[in-house]
Amino acid sequence: MSRYTTGEREQGSATVLGVMAIGVVMLCLTGALALLSAVQASHRARAAADLAALAGAQVLVGADVRSPCEVAAEVAARNGGSLVECSIVGDDLTVSVATKASWPGFGPAQARARAGPDPAPSKAPTPP
Repeated sequence: MSRYTTGEREQGSATVLGVMAIGVVMLCLTGALALLSAVQASHRARAAADLAALAGAQVLVGADVRSPCEVAAEVAARNGGSLVECSIVGDDLTVSVATKASWPGFGPAQARARAGPDPAPSKAPTPP
């Protein structure tokens, strides 16, 4: 016959389960923070690419003496990114911008944007 009853043998098991639950919550929270960091870097890269392309295209079609890619690089840097690629085809400027993720272990987030004049508008069908 056992000296201990069922209730006495299980003393302290709630502490172990509590510590395990806290560990699972911390693990999930860490994963969520890492994911949010990557999403934020992606959004910053998109915004920086859009603004850089618009600023460069404005220089391209305007009378500014600076290089459109130089202006695009400056605008990308002001928005937390770095210009990776810049190409000019006709009146269109295409840029690729990279930004760092704030969470360690993630590579840079990259985004691409194009800006330039609207192509020739297509003729809309006339109503009957």
